[in-house]
Amino acid sequence: MSYNQRRFLILVVIVSISGFSQGMLLPLISVIFEGDGVSSTLNGLNATGLYIGTLLISPFIEQPLRKYGYKPIIVFGGAIVFLSLFLFPFWKSITFWFILRLLIGVGDHGLHFATQTWITSSTPQHKLGKSMSIYGISFGLGFAVGPLLVPLVEISESLPFIVSSALCLVAWSLVFFVKNEKPEALKGDANQTGMARYKLAIKYGWVAFLPPLVYGFLESSLNALYPVYALRKGFDLAFVSIILASFSVGAITMQLPLGLLGDRIGRKKVIIGGLFAGGSFFIVGNLLESSQILVAVSFFIAGMCAGSMFSLGITYMADLTPKELLPSGNLLCGIFFSLGSLSGPFLGGLYLQILPKGGFLLFVSFILIGVAAVVLLFGKNRVAIT
Repeated sequence: MSYNQRRFLILVVIVSISGFSQGMLLPLISVIFEGDGVSSTLNGLNATGLYIGTLLISPFIEQPLRKYGYKPIIVFGGAIVFLSLFLFPFWKSITFWFILRLLIGVGDHGLHFATQTWITSSTPQHKLGKSMSIYGISFGLGFAVGPLLVPLVEISESLPFIVSSALCLVAWSLVFFVKNEKPEALKGDANQTGMARYKLAIKYGWVAFLPPLVYGFLESSLNALYPVYALRKGFDLAFVSIILASFSVGAITMQLPLGLLGDRIGRKKVIIGGLFAGGSFFIVGNLLESSQILVAVSFFIAGMCAGSMFSLGITYMADLTPKELLPSGNLLCGIFFSLGSLSGPFLGGLYLQILPKGGFLLFVSFILIGVAAVVLLFGKNRVAIT
């Protein structure tokens, strides 16, 4: 195995454990709070801590990455995530857990921003779809396994936190086996102040930030609030975990095929088709709520269609954005993902407060189809700018 292959493998392992922690944390805390009688609105607002942390660190993370390189940012982010997960069992408090989730958002964003930028900057354009698909698969695998640990809460509330923090520590330690590198130096129009550089990145690739936005909404609303909705519908807790995992498994199944298809026919067509189809199958899932198995099947197919939006959005951004602006573009992808993730629990919690049994999946499908329409009208099919 060459050094580049070994480095890529280590990066995707780190991302998979990050996905595992996130996939476990959202439904786990939602189930714990629901059992304690916490309102769905407050439950959803608490889940936003993860994404508020992402937004708080976003304005300050690009400059250290350009100055010190990728590896120190990954070390910093991994340490914060491990320590925060480790501290959850020590004090059960809505406020304290919100702060820990906020810190995990800071650490996770450091991990993802550094690994995404490292991969998009070092991968040849004709292989970028494949590489980012593997990246997405690794995150999705972790995210799919995460909810399966939620039933462990019936043994001990501390056990899921202990398992995830231990796995995070092991994965984080692997980063010490790679050499540090730095992004390409800024030049031309890109060699401007931070805000001007972000405006330039938005000018080139704003439409590519919508798939990460909608994926953030999907991830947070489904994992933080669908368990609440499903439990009110009388679903079995263990089967709710299977339903959530079904979406992630569906996403994993199609990550690589959709990435390769995007390399061949363009990301725009794949993104539009995936969002329209995903929204349609969530509508089907809403109509089949009398059968938990059929809902799980609908989640699986919706995941196949729409579960690759984050990695597709990043590669679409790389198609539209000059290479020296990739760190700024990756940062904006993360910010839009966080905005979607913040809106998911808040709007979803509000929806459940107003309509406790009013077809939560219809609400999700409306968002997906709306974004697909915007990409259809304003998206571009362009070969990468070098």
